[in-house]
Amino acid sequence: MNILNKFSFMAVISMLAFIFVTINSVQAGTPKLDKKERHQKTRIIQGVRSGELTRKETRHLIKGQRQLHGMERRAKADGVVTRKERVRLNLKAEQESARIYHNKHDKQKRPDAR
Repeated sequence: MNILNKFSFMAVISMLAFIFVTINSVQAGTPKLDKKERHQKTRIIQGVRSGELTRKETRHLIKGQRQLHGMERRAKADGVVTRKERVRLNLKAEQESARIYHNKHDKQKRPDAR
C-alpha cells in the first residue's frame, strides 16, 4: 500500500469513528430532562430565598436532585438512553417536581427567611 492509500484509509476510519461517536452522543442526549432539572433547581432556589422551604426540606430536595442526576449519568454511561431508562428518568423527575411543589406549599416556613 502506498502512502496515499494509507492516508485515505486512515481518513475514512477517522471519519467513521467520528460519526459513530457523534451518533452515540446524540442518542444519549436528554434535553427535556435537562430542562426539567434546570427548572427544578430554579424552583428550589426561589423557595429558599422566599422562606417557603425549611433547611431540612431543602436538604431532602437537593438529595433528590442528586439522585436524579446520578440516574441520568448511569443511563448515559453506555452512550444510549433507552426508552425504559427515559421513562424511569421522567418518572423520577415528576416525583421530584411534586415533592418540590408539596414542600413549597405546606404550612412550614423558615423562621429566618428574608
